[in-house]
Amino acid sequence: MHKKNVYLVWLNWPIGAFRLNARSEAALKRLLPAGARLVVARSERAFLRALPEATHAICWNFDKAWFARAPRLRVLATPAAGRELLPTDAEMPPGVTRVNGAFHGQLMCETVLACIFAHARGLYRAYDFQREGTLWPRGEMSPFCSRVAGTHAVILGYGKIGRTIGARLEALGVSVTGIRRRNVGDLLPALKTADWLVVALPSDTGTDNLVNRRVLAALPRRAVLVNVGRGNAVDEAALADALRRRRLAGAYLDVFKQEPLTADSPLAADLPGLVRLPHMSAFAPEYLPLFFKELADGGWLK
Repeated sequence: MHKKNVYLVWLNWPIGAFRLNARSEAALKRLLPAGARLVVARSERAFLRALPEATHAICWNFDKAWFARAPRLRVLATPAAGRELLPTDAEMPPGVTRVNGAFHGQLMCETVLACIFAHARGLYRAYDFQREGTLWPRGEMSPFCSRVAGTHAVILGYGKIGRTIGARLEALGVSVTGIRRRNVGDLLPALKTADWLVVALPSDTGTDNLVNRRVLAALPRRAVLVNVGRGNAVDEAALADALRRRRLAGAYLDVFKQEPLTADSPLAADLPGLVRLPHMSAFAPEYLPLFFKELADGGWLK
């Protein structure tokens, strides 16, 4: 007798936005085929106990040794965009497909837009005046307010996330230059007219310190760096020096070389124009529902 699909979910991440709750569980149930069995594991032990019956496993991390426990497994899926949490393609058994989340751009683009608009419209400068006790800095604020439409953004890392960011910026009247591995030679010339350098790179080979002193020096002084990719891509000492010398107008950083950020980082200081975020550019209650919809749209829940 043909057994029904068993969907085993173990998403017990410490961060609330990444943890399965009643709302996201209900969203998944609505997407499953009629009569499918959903098993929610709350611990690694429970996950491994249920794994022998699973046809689909949805989890954050998976040890390659666990494949021996999963004779029915056909789909192994993680919400993470990074490849480091699941076994490599070479380690996947025949008949098992690995699926990484690719929906993150829908959330991360809004973080990038928030940073750009907050800078262009002077929100952070207004907050500085507020902290200083200035009650009505109307005249003082004029130099710190500009339009976003008509500016130029260079997006370093023009994959799925980068293209989603670019599309939103173009809809707002921003001209976009997308830089990928095949046209990285266009980076320095493009930076000469850039108002925004948005970094959306993975931590793949060749991205270490790609945003170095030479790249930073190619940017106009008015330019702002926004990094929502991975922290390895930015030479942090060079960036700290550029901000300290006001060689750049600002930097909005969601990621760092070492996370959590430590006091010995060059970017731990209160540098001019620096705004730090704790790797949160994709936080939203919709995080897991968006992933589940992506799985359904891709046919991975059949």
